[in-house]
Amino acid sequence: MKSKIISLYVIALGAATPLLAQYSDKPPDVSPMPMKPEMTEIWEPQVKIITPGKSLGEAPSDAIILFDGKTLDQWVSQKDPSKPAPWKIVNNDHMEVVPGSGGIQTKMQFGDCQLHIEFSAPDVVESVGQGRGNSGVFFQNRYELQILDSYNNRTYRNGQAGSIYKDHAPLVNAMRGPLEWNTYDVIYTAPRFRADGSLDAPARITVLHNGVLIQNNVTINGLTLYVGLHTYPAAHGEDVISLQDHGNKTQFRNIWLRKL
Repeated sequence: MKSKIISLYVIALGAATPLLAQYSDKPPDVSPMPMKPEMTEIWEPQVKIITPGKSLGEAPSDAIILFDGKTLDQWVSQKDPSKPAPWKIVNNDHMEVVPGSGGIQTKMQFGDCQLHIEFSAPDVVESVGQGRGNSGVFFQNRYELQILDSYNNRTYRNGQAGSIYKDHAPLVNAMRGPLEWNTYDVIYTAPRFRADGSLDAPARITVLHNGVLIQNNVTINGLTLYVGLHTYPAAHGEDVISLQDHGNKTQFRNIWLRKL
């Protein structure tokens, strides 16, 4: 019995020996497959071609034009989405909030997107703090990028222009004067939810204000609330983009979006 065990051990050892012999601490004299430049080149599928805008802020060829200064056909009333947007168009150039009429929202729904929007404070400077040129862009109708006349206008830092309202203050204040136009260029990543409805990944946002980085891929901590801590609502998918009526005659023009 003992000799049989020893024989099996020798057989097993013999079977294992060739496998162990494959490994060595010494590198081979010649690489079995020398790397060539083409081995790390990816040719297919080709990158989609689009035509960029001819000037800064002009929509590229694959953009969805949400407002061109002439029509509000892409927008409806937030109070009653069955009705047209109640704001007015001025000089076939821009739209202006009609205070008390309520916000407006897109007919289309979006998730991840690149958004370009231009805005200006009311022509007549009135009030101070949150009462001056106040509005907001709400992504998925829930998460607000603040619009405010923050030019020589002190307010709480996470409520000024460029803030994720009551969440993240902007890195800097890049606001132009009340009679000038401002731009936001935004990369927005929508939140992800698990099958059971729980949050998998929060929303994130990057914002350039007049070409200056003011939000650098920050995490949005939840639903925008005026009172209370921000937390995430129930699971949701794509939704409208809305613009806020905060009682000021804030103006907007050249709004376009690319789905990502």
